[in-house]
Amino acid sequence: MKLLIGEILHETNTFSNVKTDVEAFKLWGWNKGEDLLSKNRNVRNYLGGMIDQAEALGIGLIPTFATFAYPAGIITSEAYEALLNELIEGIKSADGYDAILLALHGAGVSEVTEDLEGSILSKVREVIGNHIPIVVTLDLHANVTFEMVKHATLILGNHLYPHTDSYEIGMEAVDCAVQIIEGNLKPTMFLRHLPLMIPTSTTNLPPAKEVNNLCFEWEKSDQVVDCTFYHGFPYTNISQVGVSVLVTTNNSSEYAEDIANKISEYIWDNKEKFLQKQPSPEEGIELALAHVGKPVVINETSDNPGGGTPADGTYLLKAMINKGIEKSCFGFIFDPEVVKQAVESGIGTTIETQLGGKTDSLHGEPIQLKAYVKSITDGVFIQSSPMGKGSVINLGPSVRLQSNGVDIIVCSVKAQTLDEQIFLLHGIDVQDYKIVALKSSQHFRAGFEPISSKIITVDSPGLTTLDFTSFKYTNLKTEVYPLSEVLIK
Repeated sequence: MKLLIGEILHETNTFSNVKTDVEAFKLWGWNKGEDLLSKNRNVRNYLGGMIDQAEALGIGLIPTFATFAYPAGIITSEAYEALLNELIEGIKSADGYDAILLALHGAGVSEVTEDLEGSILSKVREVIGNHIPIVVTLDLHANVTFEMVKHATLILGNHLYPHTDSYEIGMEAVDCAVQIIEGNLKPTMFLRHLPLMIPTSTTNLPPAKEVNNLCFEWEKSDQVVDCTFYHGFPYTNISQVGVSVLVTTNNSSEYAEDIANKISEYIWDNKEKFLQKQPSPEEGIELALAHVGKPVVINETSDNPGGGTPADGTYLLKAMINKGIEKSCFGFIFDPEVVKQAVESGIGTTIETQLGGKTDSLHGEPIQLKAYVKSITDGVFIQSSPMGKGSVINLGPSVRLQSNGVDIIVCSVKAQTLDEQIFLLHGIDVQDYKIVALKSSQHFRAGFEPISSKIITVDSPGLTTLDFTSFKYTNLKTEVYPLSEVLIK
């Protein structure tokens, strides 16, 4: 038995003014053949789970092409063609495989198509026909389409946010592929869309946790292969966006539909619980200072580069500097110009600069800053968060600046902060600090919940603000709550 594997991942924030080109993908990985295996083996991601499980079972693997780009604006037509060509050529050059396993995201949008994953699967089907099974893994934030369901034999998605179960989903994809090949599993999927968008909601806490518990109860049935609550990705101006429920049974369409309807009704009845207002940066700082214990983690959800923001927003950092909080740190802000200036000036010097606020005017104005250059590093470390543990992360040249009591890490590559490694790289032990500030919506929780005294989410204008009603959605085909009042259909 042989399995062909590949990956194309992108979460597209169409409201961003930064388009995603080929170089954006190559920055994070453009791997073919054996490189695909060596760079993902024993890594806690989808491909890592697929590779490790297949090798544990003695199943042969045929690697094709794997790439991902950090979330940003719409994928250019040139990048779309390059991605598709690499994957299709990899499939065409292979033979003797019994199934295809693809790690996709589910919220990709290009200048060619608003349904990147549906388009990819359609093109793959044109090449291989309908007799070879395609097992797909999707991100929990997928805007799942009927086109994806049409062309995939089976779709499996994250249950958890932070996505600490990606590795296990990859393993499950292998196990299911084996059952399909051996004739013991006939996946029957039913997709239910809800006219609903929700903000980023951790599954560690209600109400998302409660929905997952319902799904897990249904999955205890021998006939239920998978029951997944997809949160959708709201920061995208496409025709079909938002929450969905995808249920897969072993050859029972009516059962799958019944379960999907029950889960959907529960979500709809509890929709208001998802729509929670968070404090402003200034309010969040006051709450942190009033809390007894340390460290208090403040996450700036509105400038989450994991959702396609520029990562150079200044609202929270400016509030911290103005407050002059001793034993506080910010990790990190993206500004390669400031990094270059600090590196040229050198450790132990003082620089005057404009920090952040360079990509757009939405995330705050640049900060007029006088800062001491404390340290300079190459920005390379091994990720320790349960999400993607073992990955080699390269944030490029990075510096630690100190200003008015705040330690500020500035990096040359845009990314969200998932664990304490970028702080440790610059000699900062976060557990010695009162306030630890970072840019992320929920993924940081996997690394920081075990070591923090309290977590405070703050919101302000930004491309991943929890108030997505501030965006102009011009392509919706139907009414969607809370953009408009609708009745569940």
